[in-house]
Amino acid sequence: MKRTAALLSALLLAAALPAAAQSRPAPLPEWDRLTPAQREVLIAPLRERWNASPQNRTRMWDHAQRWRTMTPAQRAQARRGMERWQGMSPQEREQARAAFDRMRNLPPEQRQAMREKLRNMTPEQRKAWLKSQNRQN
Repeated sequence: MKRTAALLSALLLAAALPAAAQSRPAPLPEWDRLTPAQREVLIAPLRERWNASPQNRTRMWDHAQRWRTMTPAQRAQARRGMERWQGMSPQEREQARAAFDRMRNLPPEQRQAMREKLRNMTPEQRKAWLKSQNRQN
């Protein structure tokens, strides 16, 4: 998710630079029409992470491959999840990790039943349920 955040930041920066010089922002062109400098602004953060973290390259590659297969709706959902994660406190992130680990260890049938249960809860109910689960563990 950090990769996506950095890429989005780079895209916003690239979009802001030409727009700052104009009163009305022009739409950005397709990738093939970007200048080499614009492409570099977009790619540099990824290159830095790739080179700095050889141990994470497989995960980064897998994420990129999975992103390519996602539908626009799935990508939008992933972006919302990333934004939600970024808005969490360290304690909330730890609670989310613990809940994810518990879900991952459930048998497939129980995992599906839990997803249904969570899907049918209101956000307030989910929050209360998560707190009760974290107190139990």
